[in-house]
Amino acid sequence: MNYNINFPHLHIYLDHVGKSIDIFGFSIAYYGIVIAIGMVLGTLLARAVAKRTGQDPDMYVSFAIMAIIISVICARLYYVVFSWDLYKDNLISILNIRQGGLAIYGGVIGGIISAIIFAAIKKVRLGTLLDTACLGLLVGQILGRWGNFFNREAFGGYTDSLFAMQLPVDAVRSVDITNELASHMQVVDGISYIQVHPTFLYECVWNIVVLIILLARTKHKRFEGAIFFGYLVGYGLGRAWIEGLRTDQLLIPGTQFAVSQLLSIGLVVFGIIAIIIGRGIARVKAKKKQ
Repeated sequence: MNYNINFPHLHIYLDHVGKSIDIFGFSIAYYGIVIAIGMVLGTLLARAVAKRTGQDPDMYVSFAIMAIIISVICARLYYVVFSWDLYKDNLISILNIRQGGLAIYGGVIGGIISAIIFAAIKKVRLGTLLDTACLGLLVGQILGRWGNFFNREAFGGYTDSLFAMQLPVDAVRSVDITNELASHMQVVDGISYIQVHPTFLYECVWNIVVLIILLARTKHKRFEGAIFFGYLVGYGLGRAWIEGLRTDQLLIPGTQFAVSQLLSIGLVVFGIIAIIIGRGIARVKAKKKQ
């Protein structure tokens, strides 16, 4: 297998980007390392925001432990359900996540479920919990996309734009190589490359912008849950168009509709409606206090 990853128009040529590292004879996937780092940094950010907003920072460590376990399970289930043909003949492979196969939206759903359960158990306000936790989640998503980079997955179709990324054909799954990618295949120094949209990078940068905006709004939110609904709108908008570029879309069974793209649009609509209603309720309460 060739381990090159190139960005020819940026004159960046990475000669050996491995998928794992060996430590004491045990192979650890960079995918897992990146996700783990994202989880730790996300928890640290949530604690910092909690401290700044008068909450108990340690509560978010407890929540993170619970949410990470449930979210990983949900992320895997989401991926398996919509990629069933890959697993139906080898069910034991469902347990192998070392090579990827975690759907971020499954993780988001798992995080929301965790928040509902945690808020009920700890008797804390769900809106406040979601407002703080979603910021940490964004950090995890920003870092997690780099796991796709190391795994040569979740890339887009053919492009010759400034950020075009070249991947060796033998380093990616054949099912992710579309006819368009195959027709634009290039051979450089005897190695066959496909040239794709680096959608992992697009989503990483988009999420950084969303995170900055939401952090700036934490002190100015008009109602509990405003930051979380803003997250749904911001992340959903970016994911809706980025998902349309990808060649490995998870489709609704029996259709050609990308489930994550439809879910993104739905969350954007839901988030906008929730923000409008929340602001309206906040205005009514403010008038009553006058």
